[in-house]
Amino acid sequence: MNQLWLDLGNTRLKYWLCDAQGQVIEHAAELHLQSPADLLLGLSSHFQNKNISLIGISSVLDQATNQRIEKTLKRLKAPIYFAKVHAEYADLITGYDTPNQLGIDRWLQVLAMTQNRGNYCIIGCGTALTIDLLEEKIHLGGYILPSLYLQRDSLTQGTKGIKIPDQAFESLAVGRNTSDAVHHGILLGLLGAIHQSLQTHPDVQLILTGGDAPFFAQHLMQYQPIVESDLLLKGLQYYVYHQNN
Repeated sequence: MNQLWLDLGNTRLKYWLCDAQGQVIEHAAELHLQSPADLLLGLSSHFQNKNISLIGISSVLDQATNQRIEKTLKRLKAPIYFAKVHAEYADLITGYDTPNQLGIDRWLQVLAMTQNRGNYCIIGCGTALTIDLLEEKIHLGGYILPSLYLQRDSLTQGTKGIKIPDQAFESLAVGRNTSDAVHHGILLGLLGAIHQSLQTHPDVQLILTGGDAPFFAQHLMQYQPIVESDLLLKGLQYYVYHQNN
């Protein structure tokens, strides 16, 4: 019997297909173009013969979309678990005053790290850059910043007369043209936020996750970062397993 784990983000659908021991036997990530239910409808035939016994879902999408997704997946005839944020769960104490305002993606990443004792600064490098602080299974709260690309796009759209070509964020050197000044400045700002968080909480292990995690890691080597590319899905597994044990 196999298990299907789904991460439904704002722009991308990611899945793991795991065996009964939780080992990944198939994985993929695809842009859903704001229509994840339609994408899953196409994928459901692929999963139809995979002998799926359990489906775990993390979704940042709206309730109507989640209901469509649930309806589509019911054809697989397996129990479906949508992860939800809890004030307290599996020894994790959530740091938000109103826990359900915390994004499920961030919460699952924090939950994943509670399986290891210690203090952590968990940075999600995705559509937004998120910073969450965890001290011995107590979530202290965090920060949300626009990503490299959201900041660049916002500046391009909001500033008349500045045309910024599409190029990589490669350096922190002082920009000697507008394009470099924008790209290097945005990177400098995000790294500055990370440095400040780590200086304020010096006894934490830095954890990077998300698509841009390897890129940020190369700029943060002095902190000996650990890159966990699939931290959310690990947290989702832990969430569902805890419910069933």
